[in-house]
Amino acid sequence: MYQSLEECVLDLEQHGHLVRIKEEVDPYLEMASIQRRAYKEGGPAILFENVKGSKYPAVANLFGSIERSKFMFRKNWDSVQNIIALRDDPMQAVKSPFKHIGNGFSALAALPMRKPGLNGSKLEEIELTDIPFIQSWPDDGGSFITLPQVYSEDPDKPGMMSANLGMYRVQLDGNEYEVGKEVGLHYQIQRGIGVHQTKAVKRGEPLKVSIFIGGPPAHTLSAVMPLPEGLSEMLFAGLLANRRFRYGYVDGYCISHDADFVITGEIYPDDTKPEGPFGDHLGYYSLTHEFPVMKVHKVYGRKGAIYPFTVVGRPPQEDTSFGALIHEITGDAVTQELPGVKEVHAIDAAGVHPLLFAIGSERYTPYEKVKEPTELLTIANRILGFGQLSLAKYLFLTAEDEEPIHTHDEAAFIQYILERIDLKRDLHFQTNSTIDTLDYSGTGLNRGSKVTFAAYGDVKRDLCKQVPNGMKQVKGIQDANLVMPGVVAVELTTDFEEYESVEEEMNQLANGLSEVNVERSPLIVVCDDSEFLSESLENFLWATFTRSNPSHDIHGVNAFIEHKHWGCDAVIIDARLKPHHAPPLVENEEVEKGVDRFFEEGGVLAAKKEEVGEV
Repeated sequence: MYQSLEECVLDLEQHGHLVRIKEEVDPYLEMASIQRRAYKEGGPAILFENVKGSKYPAVANLFGSIERSKFMFRKNWDSVQNIIALRDDPMQAVKSPFKHIGNGFSALAALPMRKPGLNGSKLEEIELTDIPFIQSWPDDGGSFITLPQVYSEDPDKPGMMSANLGMYRVQLDGNEYEVGKEVGLHYQIQRGIGVHQTKAVKRGEPLKVSIFIGGPPAHTLSAVMPLPEGLSEMLFAGLLANRRFRYGYVDGYCISHDADFVITGEIYPDDTKPEGPFGDHLGYYSLTHEFPVMKVHKVYGRKGAIYPFTVVGRPPQEDTSFGALIHEITGDAVTQELPGVKEVHAIDAAGVHPLLFAIGSERYTPYEKVKEPTELLTIANRILGFGQLSLAKYLFLTAEDEEPIHTHDEAAFIQYILERIDLKRDLHFQTNSTIDTLDYSGTGLNRGSKVTFAAYGDVKRDLCKQVPNGMKQVKGIQDANLVMPGVVAVELTTDFEEYESVEEEMNQLANGLSEVNVERSPLIVVCDDSEFLSESLENFLWATFTRSNPSHDIHGVNAFIEHKHWGCDAVIIDARLKPHHAPPLVENEEVEKGVDRFFEEGGVLAAKKEEVGEV
């Protein structure tokens, strides 16, 4: 649809989905603050025309709403969904041949187009320091590229159709980086670029990497899409943009002709530097760790280039809309891959990876009078062994019985589980496992544990609608508040100090709670601020599941171990902040007050909630 990011910006502006800020804005905290506020208030995309220290304008909040995102892809939306569906279920082409007759032609027309060098592009060589260096949070380690398309090729099978295009954050300055000549690349486990680097290391050679910034929005979205195996990101970019991905090679590096900026360079074996901290999607800082450093070769900028950026932080943020858009496009892709799985929902409020809700099937023992999880346990292993879902720590899983249930009604789903779960039987742990690289609740980088809450069958308990009598009088409890039916947040008189001493503390708490009727309150969350935790569903989901490691932080009232199986009468999750956790993100109050001028009456973003038309 669009040949460039500039075309997209002008189209959005023409239809009332974008505003311009002409006044000079500071890339240090101020631009990020404006973007966060605009997203929170349902505002439009923003073009910053005058970025302090850079000759290039910047655009933010492009994907700030699902409606605006679909508007950008309105001309090609249905055909792309059809192609994805056909890839997941080829029999659709047999069942409905006339519906899918155009899909083959669409795919052929979207094949990447190679041209010599920079021929046909509008790129010219620039310095890396020419682009906006944007820092989002006060304690970030420096400036980061937050919407990069990082391109690498398989050293054993070079070429675009076997290449990887991913969105891995790029640190521009700070720490030990030589500004303009080096950048830091942060990528997590199970990423395509990691496979490529491993192969390059075995060959004893550096990995050539190209970082594309901007271009048609389809290119940005392709970098984050969980595509089916064998479907190239560049081919998908062409499908989504309805325009072939144009590229060439300069000095052995792939160059996107449609990008606004291109950074080329090499990653050398065993060459790392400290990267971070960085305000991340869990709502905390990912701390400083050694990650690959890329030696910059050349940098290119498009004539009339626009620098796109976003802000990452505690959900919801713009990447929340990214996730919703991806779900709309891919539809049932995950359930197609996982037999017996009807629905999987990664909970955005909990930072996506820490918490999954899922609905499966229960067909193993239909002849049994007493219903209990059986097939669900097989399904749990499928889910926790599948792609990025394997990074989850908590899986709440059930199967529909007589009444419909949906994972996206999060409060109702939790209550459905808690009403039915047998806590003596239906908790299943996996210890010494993998978790999200950005999650510091575990025992080390990428290391943690998992637990499955599997519930099926008849209702076993009527959940409490208020804090149980006597709970606030239990020794050690300072305050207690009801979060939702069946869930109580308790605040203790002591803070968490170390795991060596917490076991005794939790045992004393569990003993005290055993004297209280906790049958109707199966989930008790120990936290630093019970009023905060109970204030909203979002606070409960965020604090509980980002601040706990199941193997270390789950305790129980009347807990027992029988034949290696752990059970209890009521689950206690210790969701207090621990010394090894990353600090939560806190905004700079002075900067926040300063950007009020854009949102107050008469400001360019005052009451700018857009009314997006039909897609």
